[in-house]
Amino acid sequence: MSDSLNVGPVELVVLTFPGAQVDPGTIAALQDVVERGYVTLLDLVYIAKDADGTITQVDVDEDLDEVGLAILSIEAKALISDEDLDVVRDSLEPGTSAAVIVYEETWARQIAASVRGAGGEVALHVQIPRDAVVAAVAAAL
Repeated sequence: MSDSLNVGPVELVVLTFPGAQVDPGTIAALQDVVERGYVTLLDLVYIAKDADGTITQVDVDEDLDEVGLAILSIEAKALISDEDLDVVRDSLEPGTSAAVIVYEETWARQIAASVRGAGGEVALHVQIPRDAVVAAVAAAL
């Protein structure tokens, strides 16, 4: 985000995985969309809960190699709140891990800038859950 006034929509996503390692294929797919310029990773925190409930947390400025996240290109910003992390830590099942990621939808940066330039604003940005999309498509067939 070289121009802090020219920002596309920003989202937080939590990806959960069984075990203490994130899935390498998923992380490679995420890095691919970063390299293509579709998204810019702004913040990341890795959290794992072992079988006895002990929490391990690795922040973006720490060694991400051990948890399988070192390949990601991240423009580190402090955007994940303690409250966000509390929700993730409380919801993780023992024996699972999560990557909490904040990203800018870089592909929409120019559209958002154009709207703002016209005196408007991106007033609402909603993610439609996958299950709702699948149900709607199935109902339309």
